[in-house]
Amino acid sequence: MRVKLYKMTGRFLSVGFLLLTAHCSPLTAFAQYGRPPQSTMPQGGTPEVLKQVGIEQRLNGQLPLDASFRDEAGREVRLGEFFEKGRPVILSLVYYECPMLCNQILNGMVSSFEGMNFSAGREFEVVTVSFDPTERPELAARKKETYLKRYGREGAAAGWHFLTGDKAEIDKVASAAGFGYVWDERSKQFAHGSAIMVATPEGRLSHYFYGIDYAPRDLKLALVQSSAGKVGTPVDQLMLYCYHYDPTTGKFAPVMAVMRAAGAATVAGLVFLVLALRRRRDGGAGRWGGETKAGGSV
Repeated sequence: MRVKLYKMTGRFLSVGFLLLTAHCSPLTAFAQYGRPPQSTMPQGGTPEVLKQVGIEQRLNGQLPLDASFRDEAGREVRLGEFFEKGRPVILSLVYYECPMLCNQILNGMVSSFEGMNFSAGREFEVVTVSFDPTERPELAARKKETYLKRYGREGAAAGWHFLTGDKAEIDKVASAAGFGYVWDERSKQFAHGSAIMVATPEGRLSHYFYGIDYAPRDLKLALVQSSAGKVGTPVDQLMLYCYHYDPTTGKFAPVMAVMRAAGAATVAGLVFLVLALRRRRDGGAGRWGGETKAGGSV
């Protein structure tokens, strides 16, 4: 009986613990993740340059889908073409000959993509735009080849697009995304921040992720949420009830209501255990008392 009681109590405690930790445990945090946007200062640059650098979140802002670029094959394209398949889009603004931060951003993107069971070209699209107007499709093609080889997912070539364009078209996208960058004449480099954005299939910005490393589970939840449930599984949808996106930190955090429910389940299990053990003790004391009295009357 006592063993059965312990098993029942264990189930109560397990439910609370699993709700609290397994489903709503803090997401993995990486070095730059959730912090203000990291900026790169070109060697020899000046503080005045950095005053023009930053990332201002434009949540629910509309990207200019009519902006014109050239893809890695030199084909003229509109930004809106990459939204026509009804998938969420991950947007990154870099320049391909960047000696520092841009490669780290792209490396972080690949690492995050590798950690998801979603794939570029299947559940989501990726658009990488060079903000250096002097860069040409040939350079974009080499960059794409490098990162597709590292990614190694079938069909990714049709889902990850590397674009170049004129400054006016680049600035349309950068301005809409709140992405500040500036050319530093002294160092002959761009100063810029580091972040990637997720946009809905309609081209509205829904999530910003800062730094150079992006937690795969956070990015996946952003894609599910941005697609309005069109990608992902029922489990992914359930996870969105456990987490909400915090734009101030740029990550998903556990929902307090779920944490309270898990805590209540744990407390209920403990109360049940105390009451059951007390009843067991009182019942046992009564039987022991009766046996002692009977033994004394013989």
